[in-house]
Amino acid sequence: MLVAVPAGVLLAPGAGGSPDHPVFVALEDQLARRDVVVERYQFGYSREGKRSTPKAERVVGELADAATALAQRLGVTTASLVVGGRSFGGRVASLAVAAGLEAAGLALLSYPLHPPGKPDQLRVEHFGAIDVPVLLVAGDKDPFGRPDEMAEHVTDLAGPVTTVWIEGGTHDPRHRGREQAVVDAVVDWLGAG
Repeated sequence: MLVAVPAGVLLAPGAGGSPDHPVFVALEDQLARRDVVVERYQFGYSREGKRSTPKAERVVGELADAATALAQRLGVTTASLVVGGRSFGGRVASLAVAAGLEAAGLALLSYPLHPPGKPDQLRVEHFGAIDVPVLLVAGDKDPFGRPDEMAEHVTDLAGPVTTVWIEGGTHDPRHRGREQAVVDAVVDWLGAG
């Protein structure tokens, strides 16, 4: 759990996803009742209707700018925000924090540890530069990273880590009706339950 409930949460979607993902909408609804602002961010490439997803590193600055803008609207610094997202969005948020974006915490939902079937193509090189509290929530059947694979690398994160495995869940919690379990894990970790 975080030390204090954040002023806001910035969530970015997966590569082909939408900021209207049911988990994001449910989080916004639940956290609004606790005076926590949730911004469901949509990357520029998606707003422009582009079909191909850029490399995560190319949109780190865009996400950092969105966090700064949200913090300004709330009258706080980004250090009062939790940033994160699903899959690609979470990866971009983790890269932004590793590159120096101040944040109260990092919420990684279905973090894409590696592409499916390619466990040698790890996406963890920046983990050592992440020194904020991290929440990792994923299905235990996620082809982008199984529990045993993730356990091998979460120790590289410099900050405290909370890992929640959703039993029977896959990469997208909608596939097996696991949305509420993800929402509950995030709300509990934020201390907003």
